Amino acid sequence: MDTPPPVEYAVAVERYLAAAGLGDGSRRVYRIALDTWAWALADRPVPTGPARRRARPPVLPLALLDHPSAADRLRTAVDRRRTGTDPRTLNRELSTLRAALAWWRARGWIGTDPADGLQPLPLPSPTPGTGPLAPDELRALFALRVPLREQLLWRLLHESGAPVETVLALDVDDLDLPHRRTHPSAPPLTWQAGTARLLPLHLAGRTAGPLLLTDRRAPAATPAADRCPHTHRARLSYRRAAELFTTHAPDRTLRQLRPARP
Repeated sequence: MDTPPPVEYAVAVERYLAAAGLGDGSRRVYRIALDTWAWALADRPVPTGPARRRARPPVLPLALLDHPSAADRLRTAVDRRRTGTDPRTLNRELSTLRAALAWWRARGWIGTDPADGLQPLPLPSPTPGTGPLAPDELRALFALRVPLREQLLWRLLHESGAPVETVLALDVDDLDLPHRRTHPSAPPLTWQAGTARLLPLHLAGRTAGPLLLTDRRAPAATPAADRCPHTHRARLSYRRAAELFTTHAPDRTLRQLRPARP
């Protein structure tokens, strides 16, 4: 028997999180983000600081997302939070909301997307004069105990010298592993021994789909080209890759992994 659609927003949030295949830490972050938008939909100020994590969000009917005022309420909340909220954090929370909305719409629980007109906030410009990482910084970075995906991404960016967007767009069948390069039909990349050692470990038998994947199953609305046919996980986004990098290398960016041009 099919489970009836939820009536409350909070119940819809829990069902989405349960289906998303997230780890405990990611589930907690996603719940905080989605609870934040509940305050906006109730037309109430979002709590700030430590109080935000402890505050119990207002009880809302899920049908409120289909109300004509929902889009304006979300837009007002974004405008209010521009001051005092890091744009990366706000963009991440908008992305979380959009993913949940797409999942709910795919199940027919709501009929509209009140976040459709919301645009990501522009990010601050990189600090001028920040060049490639120094050799000692690279050695320290590559010696970190981090997941295999991050090891591969960082090595491939450094050894290929390719833009981050190009590397993240690679598919498994773009790779010519024996020759340490991409096939002629893909963007031209080559790599060295470090990447060549990590690639087979990372692929673990996968033969198709995005090379670099998120940690969770892709939302229903994810295009097939950005979903792994083996694991059903989504392609790793630039935003998420950058977040993971800066947790290990504060004040540095993925673009600084590219070697200096001779």
